[in-house]
Amino acid sequence: MKRTMRLMAVLGLLLTSWSAQAVIETYQFKNEQEHQQYKVLVEELRCPKCQNQNLSGSNSPIAEDMRREIHRMVSEGQSSQSVIDFMVARYGDFVNYRPRRDSSTMLLWYGPIGMLVIGAFVVFLVSRRKREGADPGVKSIDSAAQEKLKRLLDDKDAR
Repeated sequence: MKRTMRLMAVLGLLLTSWSAQAVIETYQFKNEQEHQQYKVLVEELRCPKCQNQNLSGSNSPIAEDMRREIHRMVSEGQSSQSVIDFMVARYGDFVNYRPRRDSSTMLLWYGPIGMLVIGAFVVFLVSRRKREGADPGVKSIDSAAQEKLKRLLDDKDAR
């Protein structure tokens, strides 16, 4: 029994340690500024294969290629914006964690604000109707009809 438990514990540790292994890349930079630029870029750009993971946290082969390309471009002295432009041109807008504000992403940026305004307008209309009282489409009954209705209800309760 103890042997089985030990074996299961060892297997569990082995299985969890495989997922914890991360690729450690040792790129050489000329100065600290290039290193910082590289770090910012791999944090800002998203892996196209992974759902919601930046390049620094992804172990996929495409992320490795992208990191290698970013290192090459940074070492050549290219600006961060030119690196981002290259990556967007090559892999699409998905690689940007912060999409650009242009005509193709207008709904993404301003859609939530529009929905909030529409929701506030609907709440305003509903609350105004409730404040005004009964629905104008419903006609009120006169006192004679109310008295007749009361007698009918009383007769029903008496039975």
